[in-house]
Amino acid sequence: MFWIIYEYVAVFAIVSQLFFLLNTFQNYFYVLKKSSRSPNSYRPRVLVTVPCKGIDKALAKNISSLFAIDYDGFYLQFVVECKSDPVYEELCRLKDKLSGTSKALDVRILVAGLADGCSQKVHNLLFSCNNSPEDVEVFAFVDSDACIRPDWLSHLVHPLRKDKHGASTGYRWFVPQRNNLATFVLSSLNAKVAQMLGNSHFVQAWGGSMAIKKKLFYDIGLDEIWKNALSDDLCLSWAVKRKGKKKIIFVPACFVASYEETTWPELFEFVRRQFLITRVILPGTWLFALYCSFFGVLGLWLGLGIAIYAWAIGKSGLLLYAALPIIFYVCQIIRPILRQKMILRLLSEDKEKIKPAMYADIMGNVIWSLVLLVCIVASAFGRTIVWRGIEYKLIGPTETHIKKR
Repeated sequence: MFWIIYEYVAVFAIVSQLFFLLNTFQNYFYVLKKSSRSPNSYRPRVLVTVPCKGIDKALAKNISSLFAIDYDGFYLQFVVECKSDPVYEELCRLKDKLSGTSKALDVRILVAGLADGCSQKVHNLLFSCNNSPEDVEVFAFVDSDACIRPDWLSHLVHPLRKDKHGASTGYRWFVPQRNNLATFVLSSLNAKVAQMLGNSHFVQAWGGSMAIKKKLFYDIGLDEIWKNALSDDLCLSWAVKRKGKKKIIFVPACFVASYEETTWPELFEFVRRQFLITRVILPGTWLFALYCSFFGVLGLWLGLGIAIYAWAIGKSGLLLYAALPIIFYVCQIIRPILRQKMILRLLSEDKEKIKPAMYADIMGNVIWSLVLLVCIVASAFGRTIVWRGIEYKLIGPTETHIKKR
């Protein structure tokens, strides 16, 4: 009886895995096609907000890339919690040095003060939006640990010319600052998520590279939602789709390089935090991630174990039993090859830095999948996280308690 049921399960798993692989190819060709296009003449006035806290790795390079934005008609606002933050002095120095070379209509460094009821990042973003110039039509957001291309803003606002598009988003790609294993794994796990982005209604915004029209921002009450929120991007995604009934567009040309290095404890803390936030705000998305991760690991390792057992006892139908782990393994090799090939085209200037992580991703993908599953399972427990030195408790999707600074 077991073998009959298992054969049906194996066929279903193989078909599902091939379907996921087909979707991977579709996303791959979507990224290559869209990233090669030049945006048209749609040029609304944009406020670019950059929340800052502490000195990020490669901060000067990241901030310099913002001053180099090639776009006529944008304002640039950096927002900090307080002037005693060391990043404030660094921002002032970079502003004095680079403002003269920037196309920005104005560059400001705002002090938002302490957050109360929401995360410090969201508080900073709200402060910037509420102090935006009158003629601004679009709010764009970028993280201080992101290094962008000069045409980033042109591509990011391009989809917003259509009213059915509620928001646009790019995504990060971790470029190793140090060639250690934990950093390679961080890059690989992040790349798995990046590869799932394409032309889909399931796309969620990522706060480090996203934009929304100012009118829609206030029409869907995002300013009120953010007042008690921990996450800027997931709450924006929820509000745009549920309240605005609009689609979020992924813009491949808005992939941004994030120069990072990490340790194993920092890696687990970061990945668990990302999925814990997702579980509280978008539980459906978290369950889908858990299913995909569990399905991939189970199909390969359990399938391999059952195939070996079937061979050992001389069971007939061995071809089907062996096909399951083989197909899962082949698919889990093809996917990292595709995503690494994709990013080498999009971030060609960082090719040499990416290559070590690329080899680690391709050769170790089946192992890193186990690490990802452990992190997702760990995120199923608790509601407390530490983010940039502040401890938060997530009460609900739009309710946050600051426990300790």
